[in-house]
Amino acid sequence: MQKIALVASWLNQYGGAERVLEVAHALFPDAPIFTSTYQPEVMPAAYRTWDIRASFLDRLPPRDKRALLPLFPAAFESFDLSGYTTILSITSAFAHGVRTPPGARHICYCLTPARFLWNYADYVERERIGRLPRALLSPFIRALRDWDRRAAARVTQFVAISQTVRGRIAQHYQRDAIIIHPPVAVERFAVSHTREDFFLVLSRLVPYKRIDLVVQAFNELGLPLVIAGDGRDRARLQALAQPNVRFLGRVSDEEAGDRLRRCRALVFPGEEDFGLTPLEANACGKPVIAFAGGGALETIIAGVTGEFFRVPTAQSLADAVRAFDDRKFDPSRLRQHAEKFGTDVFKRKLYEVVSSSVTS
Repeated sequence: MQKIALVASWLNQYGGAERVLEVAHALFPDAPIFTSTYQPEVMPAAYRTWDIRASFLDRLPPRDKRALLPLFPAAFESFDLSGYTTILSITSAFAHGVRTPPGARHICYCLTPARFLWNYADYVERERIGRLPRALLSPFIRALRDWDRRAAARVTQFVAISQTVRGRIAQHYQRDAIIIHPPVAVERFAVSHTREDFFLVLSRLVPYKRIDLVVQAFNELGLPLVIAGDGRDRARLQALAQPNVRFLGRVSDEEAGDRLRRCRALVFPGEEDFGLTPLEANACGKPVIAFAGGGALETIIAGVTGEFFRVPTAQSLADAVRAFDDRKFDPSRLRQHAEKFGTDVFKRKLYEVVSSSVTS
């Protein structure tokens, strides 16, 4: 009989990784969750009923654990997973580094190899990290890459969220991976035929999401744009925006769904590893205007479920919006497309992998 443990990178913000964890926990409700740090006040209330076991980092100052970056490998290696037969890590950094007991399997559901380790130059540029912090971080980054690669060698089976991530796993870890796309909770959304006169961005406001491209494009276009979400880039984006761009701040799941049902289209400007939000828009019967890169190339069908802009510039996006005709998209067909990525599909595929006696 399998005894399963779940491992998550951290539980101090809520996003796509946490939605995946929720579905995995629903599939294996008796499994404890091991994580580096846990802030219950910023997570959904349901998490407080789960068996969540945080590492020693949780007891250390400062509150922002990024300052403790070099200690994350030790945090995950400190967990005692004796007695567990299957470890399922859901990770974008460090969580695949737990030490698996003899005879146990470690299945790593990899959201991406850590961006700040393997795409460091681009990461520090977009995060606007100063020269001195960059210089101080560089030796730690090199050491963490070495550890990251060694940790990856201990994983039994990698599962990637997309072809994009599968390619990164091969490049950085020299490991192959199967693909299981993340779950889209299509059941939370109803198809809408309503089209109000606004475009929508639904995102955390952080630099790599490239919301600045959307603001600049719509400044030029003068069309109504609603931006739902919050983050450290919000002040800069608001200072950049013209009056036709409206910021809502963080919204509830219910309000997000309402905005998706009423918009003309979702605008998705970043190069994401997968991207749940475009499929949530499709579940509402709404098309997407997305940058042609990353996971969007696997989930959006040009002319059928959305349109692409090919160059990551405000001008390229503005041109795509000018050419966009939301009337040509069939809401029912968009919904059918989203259902191919539904929660039940994810659960079935993940259960098959975790329950399999085959190891690699």
